[in-house]
Amino acid sequence: MTVQSLHQISIVIVGGGASGVLLAAHLLSDPAAHVRVTLIEKSDRVGHGMAYSTENPDHVLNVPAKGMSAFPDDPDHFFRWLHALDPSVTPDTFPPRARYGHYLSQLLAGLDEGADRQRLHIVNARCEAIEETARGVEVRLDDGSSLVAHAAVLAVGHEERQVRGHDLAVRAGSQADTPIDPYARVLVLGSGLSMVDAWLTLAGRHHKGPILVVSRHGRLPREHAPSTPVTLDPADIAFGTSMSAFVRWFRRLVRDTVAAGGDWRDAVDGLRPFTQQIWQSWSVATRRRFLTHVRPIWNIHRHRLPPDLFARLRAAAETSQLTLIAGEYLGVEREPEGKDVVATIRRRGLTETEELQIARVYDCGGVSVNIFQSSNPLIQRLVASGRVRPDPLRIGIEVTPDCAVVDADGHASRRIFAVGPLTRSQFFEIESVPEIRVQAAELAHRLVRHVPAGL
Repeated sequence: MTVQSLHQISIVIVGGGASGVLLAAHLLSDPAAHVRVTLIEKSDRVGHGMAYSTENPDHVLNVPAKGMSAFPDDPDHFFRWLHALDPSVTPDTFPPRARYGHYLSQLLAGLDEGADRQRLHIVNARCEAIEETARGVEVRLDDGSSLVAHAAVLAVGHEERQVRGHDLAVRAGSQADTPIDPYARVLVLGSGLSMVDAWLTLAGRHHKGPILVVSRHGRLPREHAPSTPVTLDPADIAFGTSMSAFVRWFRRLVRDTVAAGGDWRDAVDGLRPFTQQIWQSWSVATRRRFLTHVRPIWNIHRHRLPPDLFARLRAAAETSQLTLIAGEYLGVEREPEGKDVVATIRRRGLTETEELQIARVYDCGGVSVNIFQSSNPLIQRLVASGRVRPDPLRIGIEVTPDCAVVDADGHASRRIFAVGPLTRSQFFEIESVPEIRVQAAELAHRLVRHVPAGL
């Protein structure tokens, strides 16, 4: 068992993807802060995670370089780093996601130099368990060792295994995504940004067969364009209303914005600073109605595509290689004595079901996975033991506004916290860097100043 220094606040971060690296960077950004960070990452690539581990150059960021700094108080940090590597880029460039993973890994490398070297320790291991003790936490690893620290933070990111399709659906680019007949028929569940990744993966393999995309609304993400976000006064925002009242308010905002010579993007982007506060003002019933009825439409307008990529995707749809189907996915089964599978769907507005013979199913239906179905053994154990509990909507674990995890009895931990997608139940839009970096900065401030120091 390794005991961290008694002269510093010691923090163990579980997960070395974007969320974990951003939190580590904010904890270590002040060289005078008395903090020691241990970052536990099961892979040998810190900073990449699932989002930025792709090597496909067509998998680009859906936010331009000017919006992807690790530090909210230094918005040009990423662009300066990128421009030093490639002077041809502009603030509006959408660079490859792999390049951003490199930026995150270099971010920590820069903090691991000189005097800072004693403040950052990266451990290549899997976290098996986290126990809260009377004076800190004990973090057990898969090699049998343990770390004792003042606090632990869960930064495990997105689910790596798709939960629909009885393990017959795969994630694009994963080990299960083996080669198939280039003329075979493929089914994609969901029409958001993950679907675009799957389509780009297939396009990179020169897939010629039909690609069927099933989602509730059957619509593609919208295109990025220059935007001037409207300025909103919090007093004018419909906090805490019913879903129908909020939708009416927002539609009126869009109409007024367009009538004044603006664009619908101006209204969507103007609302972005308030989305977490709006989510938190809603009842559980209103949140459920949003997830069921409004989120698909919100997502395609909120999470947009670079113009070049949007044009390619629209061309694929116009040539019918990519077919959008508005409907409901009901299930999939493997054909007896065959390699193909049979997927069952119900098109919107119809009562009868339809069976589709498919060679490959990609589950791209979004990130709000029932936490009870988590493929992460650590999350499974924490939930089973009652040390954390799912939120009422089962889209994440329950945390306080200060990111402390809540146990099965409703008690907030003083020692165990969470950041990133795992906290979507509290923060809703916490999937991308512009939101996570703010959360990481605020949590870093609280950890250094308010976590009890005695071990």
